[in-house]
Amino acid sequence: MADEIKYEYKTVQTVRGTDSLVISKMQKDGWELVERGQGRLRSTLEFRRSKKPLPRLLIAASAAAFVTLAIVIGVAAAFSDEDEKTDGAGTSTATASAKPSTAPSPTTTEPAATEVITPQNNPEFARLLKVDSCSEANLNFATRYKGKTIGFNGSIVDMAPHGNYKTRYDFLLGPGDEGPKTAVGPAFKYEDAGISDLKLTGKKIPAAVGEGDKFRFVAVVGEFNATQCLFFLDPVSTEIR
Repeated sequence: MADEIKYEYKTVQTVRGTDSLVISKMQKDGWELVERGQGRLRSTLEFRRSKKPLPRLLIAASAAAFVTLAIVIGVAAAFSDEDEKTDGAGTSTATASAKPSTAPSPTTTEPAATEVITPQNNPEFARLLKVDSCSEANLNFATRYKGKTIGFNGSIVDMAPHGNYKTRYDFLLGPGDEGPKTAVGPAFKYEDAGISDLKLTGKKIPAAVGEGDKFRFVAVVGEFNATQCLFFLDPVSTEIR
């Protein structure tokens, strides 16, 4: 039927304590909560919202623009081929008469040591460790420092198998020493990581790790998922504390 409402659907997984924040954010974007699955440490939220049909005039205009773009690309390619033929004819003589360069090769230099951002040398990072896990400060920091290396004292808030794997896990990390009771700071996540990926260091390296264990985490900044309130990191080293 022409008036039938069509929906798009989205599934969001949240960590404990962030359900209401995520639901509020999704509702502001026009999503409707239709189902909630409550786990011990995670919730699965199902949302839907109505699809807006594209106006016929817009579809026709897009098709016309595509055809015009194809014509322009074809003409530009033709002129480019002619220019290459002309340039090739004039270049052969100049190449034959050119003398080999006698300039010395540049001296190679050793790469600089990676600078680690810590709460002690970066006030912005120090503030980040005290904000809410869904705060916009997380997105701002991830955008500005993506690919940079950070170091902080923290603990494992949650540890669960990744998918059906038995030796690969999703680690939820928090700043401080509270483990599963962590209530302040970003929800840092190592996704699909084995114990060897943590690169454990220290005087006494354990055979296994678990919730509540305290470490000095050094990691590379990744993306921040504002919907799930998760701040993704890639492990560099994990020192026993």
